[in-house]
Amino acid sequence: MTEEPQSIFDKYSDKFLELASDYNHAGIPDRYDASGGQTGQCGDTVHFFISVMHKRIVEVRFALEGCMHTLACANAIVEMIAEKPVEEAWDVTDDAVAEYLGGLPEDHYHCAELAVGALYKTLADLKTKIGVG
Repeated sequence: MTEEPQSIFDKYSDKFLELASDYNHAGIPDRYDASGGQTGQCGDTVHFFISVMHKRIVEVRFALEGCMHTLACANAIVEMIAEKPVEEAWDVTDDAVAEYLGGLPEDHYHCAELAVGALYKTLADLKTKIGVG
């Protein structure tokens, strides 16, 4: 007996599917306080741009070259840190991103690690430039 192939709608959560096709936060803003990026072993690249006001994150955008899993992870991070105090952004982990998305396939878990690594580099840049974070 052969198994029928799973459709993408059966394999992923609604949240994942929403964020894996959302480019609303993509692009380099005209003004930002910090940026940081990372390229994974798979070749995907994520670069975040953060603006802050009164130690709160007021805008997050990203530039990305990668698969739908990396796009979903970058969008998850945007939703997880937007309007939050900068210090709370350091609490985002790859496990938290995967959980936010309703899970990630094991062979794409590195996409969460990549996006979180890019976030941490951005937060480190923020701390260096303006002492916040």
